[in-house]
Amino acid sequence: MVKIGNIELGEFPLLLAPMEDVSDPPFRAVCKANGVDMMYTEFISAEGLIRDAAKSIQKLDIFEYERPIGIQIFGDKVEVMREAAAIADSVNPQLVDINYGCPVKNVACKGAGAGLLRDLPKMQKMTEEIVKICKRPVTVKTRLGWDFETINILEAAKRLQDVGVQALTIHARTRSQLYKGEADWSWIAKVKELPDIHIPIFGNGDIDSPEKAWEYRNRYGVDGIMIGRAAIGYPWIFNEVKHYFKTKEKLPPPTMLQRVDVCKQHFEFSLQWKGEKLGIFEMRRHYSNYFRGVPDFKPFRTRLVESVNPAEIREILDEVAQKYQFVQTEDVPAEMGEVNY
Repeated sequence: MVKIGNIELGEFPLLLAPMEDVSDPPFRAVCKANGVDMMYTEFISAEGLIRDAAKSIQKLDIFEYERPIGIQIFGDKVEVMREAAAIADSVNPQLVDINYGCPVKNVACKGAGAGLLRDLPKMQKMTEEIVKICKRPVTVKTRLGWDFETINILEAAKRLQDVGVQALTIHARTRSQLYKGEADWSWIAKVKELPDIHIPIFGNGDIDSPEKAWEYRNRYGVDGIMIGRAAIGYPWIFNEVKHYFKTKEKLPPPTMLQRVDVCKQHFEFSLQWKGEKLGIFEMRRHYSNYFRGVPDFKPFRTRLVESVNPAEIREILDEVAQKYQFVQTEDVPAEMGEVNY
């Protein structure tokens, strides 16, 4: 049984990555319904939290059906992160997660996210202060290092555990790689092999199929897997991985009716949480992913992204279901594009 503090996550948990502009409550709802074991909010600016910025505060919204859930924060100033962690802790998540992995320029190059990999003493101090202030377990998500010449994940893992971090997720790329090239999970295995490491170590990067999840579980000895980009438009991946682990057989890909049904659920959650105007607008980024590989889908997508009427969007989705109900969909998750997390 994998545990973070007193949080029991099963024998081999599957986690949903915290992805900016993706893993909001509507997206989390459909992933929860499709087998994910633990989820995280989008990463939240520490500066935004302590200044009561509306966008940051809204990201603290969590719901009972989502549990267990972690709130992830990022920032470059120790005291600001400490205050933000206290705010995150106060809304009663299962845990508070620190983002030491975001590679994008306006985060990492300002000393936050993966930028802390260039200053491990500061990372350690920041983490120590957050652990002290939080009543709940504190976890970390990070990368291998800043670049290939400065891979320091082994030292970072030991420092983080020493100050009280209760689980570590490692994206198996350096900051300089962004999301390009192949993730090198051998470094995650090296962390697991450290004799003093006893906290759960979760692997992240390039998991896009049940077969790869099984292979990486066995090859690298991780305690669980975090899935990010492959779940965008394809929340079925969590149940597919679990089924494969139990039976060594692949589930059939979702039918078109299932794709439409889950897309509709996502849409309705989006309207409920964000309101009609913003809910419609932000849902537009998801249609291509839900219907990836569907032949001649472009006219439908155009209509979906141009419509500002919920009833019309529902009708268009019904048309999609009617037209493609007998089409065999390919077992292809969303393309592994770049997402900030």
